[in-house]
Amino acid sequence: MDDVLKADLIRVAHMLADAARPQTLQHFRSASLAPDDKGGGEYDPVTVADRAAEEAMRAVLAQERPDDAILGEEFGAVSGTSGLTWVLDPIDGTRGYISGTPTWGVLISVADANGPLFGLIDQPYIGERFAGGFGVAECAGPLGTRPLATRRSRPLAEATVLTTFPEVGTADEGRAFHTVAGRAKLTRYGMDCYGYALLAAGQVDLVIEAGLNAYDIQAPIAVIHAAGGIVTDWEGGPVHDGGRALAAATPELHAAAMAILQETLRA
Repeated sequence: MDDVLKADLIRVAHMLADAARPQTLQHFRSASLAPDDKGGGEYDPVTVADRAAEEAMRAVLAQERPDDAILGEEFGAVSGTSGLTWVLDPIDGTRGYISGTPTWGVLISVADANGPLFGLIDQPYIGERFAGGFGVAECAGPLGTRPLATRRSRPLAEATVLTTFPEVGTADEGRAFHTVAGRAKLTRYGMDCYGYALLAAGQVDLVIEAGLNAYDIQAPIAVIHAAGGIVTDWEGGPVHDGGRALAAATPELHAAAMAILQETLRA
């Protein structure tokens, strides 16, 4: 891929985030916000902000990159002819969004057949944007623009691990996660995509989740890889199509956590 195309993809990714920001902020912490429930057995909210943000991003792509495919959480897939796919999650963490917490975010990535190439994790309320790919690894926010770099290696006993839901998928998956967490120094919950951003920023060591979709994980993969971290499934394979994700600051910590996950699942 040539530098001109890379620069254009970065430009368009930021245009998408700029288009989504006002749509999400317009309704955040609004007393009139009335979420719908997608159903499916557990509470799965969606709001007017989710839909409006994705529509705004799709409008940008129709203008700027009409030959690219799109995969979005709210409006599904559109085929393309360029070999590139934009993967969009207009609000990752809608449960947090409707609760007023600032840990939700807009996830944007562009991928080829092998996985994500460039990604953004954008937190509109805080005003932070984490970018990774094509030689870029940076966060722009209230403290200015700073490089992203994951933490140096440390033993699991000194690590901080994050996840969104304490249950972490099935009962067996939850048991495996809690075995890892029980050997770590600190565990925090409810972070949604912001947890991956914190890992890329060098604030935490591990993020472990299950039951993900492609639009939940592709942007975090790009950002964390650019920052020097590693993201795989729980077996060490690719996770850009979703499923169980293990994100780590270093290969050593990734290997330690994965060994415990696998051992617990086999028990």
